[in-house]
Amino acid sequence: MELLSPQIAGFQKNSSMIRRMFEAAIELRKKYGVENVYDFSLGSPDQAPPELVIKALKALPEQINRPAGLGYMPNAGYPEAREALAAWLTKQQGVPLAGKDLVLTVGAAGGLNALFRAIITPGEEVICPAPYFVEYGFYCGNYGGVLKPVKSRPDTFQLDIDGIAAAINEKTRALIINSPNNPTGVVYTEDEIKRLAAILQAATDKYGRPIFLIADEPYRFLAFDGVKVPSVLPLYKYSVLVSSFSKNLGLAGERIGYVVVNPAMENSESLVGGVIFTNRTLGSVNAPCLGQKLMMASLDTVPDISVYEERRRLMAEVLDKAGIEYQLPAGTFYFFPKVPGSSTDDVAFVAKLQEHRILAVPGSGFGYPGYYRLALCTDKRFILAAAEGFAKAAAEFRG
Repeated sequence: MELLSPQIAGFQKNSSMIRRMFEAAIELRKKYGVENVYDFSLGSPDQAPPELVIKALKALPEQINRPAGLGYMPNAGYPEAREALAAWLTKQQGVPLAGKDLVLTVGAAGGLNALFRAIITPGEEVICPAPYFVEYGFYCGNYGGVLKPVKSRPDTFQLDIDGIAAAINEKTRALIINSPNNPTGVVYTEDEIKRLAAILQAATDKYGRPIFLIADEPYRFLAFDGVKVPSVLPLYKYSVLVSSFSKNLGLAGERIGYVVVNPAMENSESLVGGVIFTNRTLGSVNAPCLGQKLMMASLDTVPDISVYEERRRLMAEVLDKAGIEYQLPAGTFYFFPKVPGSSTDDVAFVAKLQEHRILAVPGSGFGYPGYYRLALCTDKRFILAAAEGFAKAAAEFRG
């Protein structure tokens, strides 16, 4: 007797390859020991939270030892937290923002779900460049939406602007981009975003309703070599920013995210109000109160990315020695190398890596076969120790 709805049963069948590899890593550690398994599967930051977060955490008892110290709040978050975040984002995004322009959410995932629930009518489409974070499809599908991937250009992973334009139709409700990109590490240029904005504005005019540009930006802080991550807010009126403090403040488990609605949008307050409503009615009610307090106290933190810079350098050396092709990531803590040799079977190559106790995620899990993702969320000694395994796996796979 079937207990699940057909939709959820289907979602489970096609669930994230990232989580599958995470579970495989657990089994390998049991068999070979922690020091002998090289896990590059999960993008979970392994660095301790910055000192300001620790200091704020120690100060929490004084803040909550009062009536309603851990009680309900407005569904959009503490007013003072919204204002503090708006002031910080004004500097980052180059657009004047106020607390009324944003909603605090249960991570970026909660923010995307609240946003999609507010804007999607069943049957409508959300376009995204591939490769993409696999959960996007589930988030859209939760509300009857359909994710419509458009393959980015091979090897460089720059946007296929013409392909995106051709994918837009009367059912299109939004385009979501993730920059710096998970899994490729590509940072989309201001020129690319301007071209997207022009296409979306023309389609908005043609179909008589806004097509939103959603920027998913949890990796904005992690760009290398002086690369600048352009803001979408000044470039397109119907833009929405979604992000979180999971990566830059090491608060992935505390689930603090936000949705920012471009104040240049007509009736922007109605969209903000819709997200506040869906944030509540989806069961989140509000973002975690302790996380909001930690966020307020830590906004001035400047993340130290030197650890990831060194890991990027070391992984590049390891892949070079193994003869594996890749594009050096401009941001994030991911590599997205090409499957070696003439084969494009990323699942088979990831299985070959696993024979050498190396865990990676097939590109198929991101809608882009022929490649695989490596997450640099592990100590550099594991990168160095995995060098021999990468070289042997690549040689064996080439035959």
